[in-house]
Amino acid sequence: MAWRRVWTAGVLAVALAAGGCTGEGGEGAGGFRAGAADAGDPYVPGAGNGGYDVAHYALDVRYEPADDRLTGTATLTVTATRALSRFQLDLAGLTVDRVRVDGEPATHRHDGAELVVTPARGLPAGKRFTVEVAYGGVPRPLPVAELGDGGFHHTPDGAIALGQPESASTWYPVNDHPSDKATYDVAVTVPDGLAAISNGVPQGRTSAGGRTTWRWSERSPMASYLTTLVIGDYRVTSGTHAGKPLVTAVAAALPADGPAAASVARTGEVADFLAARFGPYPFDAYGGVAVADDRIRYALETQTRPVYGPGFFRGGRPNTEVVAHELAHQWFGDSVSVARWSDIWLNEGFATYAEWLWAEHDGGRSVARTVADRYAATDWSKPSVDPGRAGMFGDAVYQRGALAVHALRRALGDEAFYRVLRGWLAERRDGNATTADFVGYAERAAGRPLRALLDAWLIGATPPGLP
Repeated sequence: MAWRRVWTAGVLAVALAAGGCTGEGGEGAGGFRAGAADAGDPYVPGAGNGGYDVAHYALDVRYEPADDRLTGTATLTVTATRALSRFQLDLAGLTVDRVRVDGEPATHRHDGAELVVTPARGLPAGKRFTVEVAYGGVPRPLPVAELGDGGFHHTPDGAIALGQPESASTWYPVNDHPSDKATYDVAVTVPDGLAAISNGVPQGRTSAGGRTTWRWSERSPMASYLTTLVIGDYRVTSGTHAGKPLVTAVAAALPADGPAAASVARTGEVADFLAARFGPYPFDAYGGVAVADDRIRYALETQTRPVYGPGFFRGGRPNTEVVAHELAHQWFGDSVSVARWSDIWLNEGFATYAEWLWAEHDGGRSVARTVADRYAATDWSKPSVDPGRAGMFGDAVYQRGALAVHALRRALGDEAFYRVLRGWLAERRDGNATTADFVGYAERAAGRPLRALLDAWLIGATPPGLP
């Protein structure tokens, strides 16, 4: 499929989702009608909603590991992007006790994983309002055949809430698509002695009645899949780096002097290496969490505090390449997020290339050697752009995407290449973007056509010449 056709279809889908046109009911009195029950992204059917934009989530949750029960109150600050008679939030497997809109009781019902909310009166376009949802139950992951389970996992000593492209709806009501980013305040109450790690800047903790409440605040807009909640027996280390809080946590089940702890301890050093190339670190806190649960077979770039599964550290040696990959995502994927999942190479291609850069810097394989090996192993019939839902996490997205980044570097030269990346990240900071956005920016910033080059490396069916 040609890029032009992909881009055009994607722009239409995003426009429909933003305008609240997809899947809406008929227009009611005064022009009010139901918000969209879907973000219009075919890679995640049913995820996200339209007709409104969330600016902030204030989450206050309590978790009891003994019976795996979570209770919470979520207060959302929202703006209607069209006149709404009702709207929907994603919330899977939990029971809602009450909903209030601007302090008034609202009618609510569950339709599968959708919470349908009908306020006492219509919400005009442009109106800013609050939604308060009280809820609870025993959270469960979301089973996804092609992608693996994401969401809230009960563990022997607590829980891990994690997953891509969906996870947030298993522990709080949310507009669960990266096109609607928001800021967060998270308060988590757990039994004394357990840690409760989330995103952003630590806001302290207090204890009463055998329970401790941990508080976190993320003031940069965050895609919902980048939120995390890790509860359990962890060794938590708090400090500062470059004048910002740095919080790391390593599961007590992992050795204190083992490879996971040694790798996560280099978070600040790796972040500085990347900042020298990509521009200032985009958030107010650093960190990382190493978990011991074998069900977490991946690492994820959860904002400010990536989570690393135990499989990355089984060789008995530190693995800072995975740390470099997830920290690179803080720029590519977290600060600048995809507008739709078909452009996920914008996250993974750049993060994979950053991993190659770090490996060379840290005494490992040269970038040139890695490029040659990956080039030889590439299946050129599989595109990086719009790889299909089943291919979201395949080599075409990661490895071929990184090869395209290297080809761009060789075409521009290092000085212009890094200038383009820093400019792109600064211009799109805290926002969303598509492949078309990136190519257009790169061409303007470099002052030369680049579409044919990137077309060949990202979607061409025959191998281009090795750069």
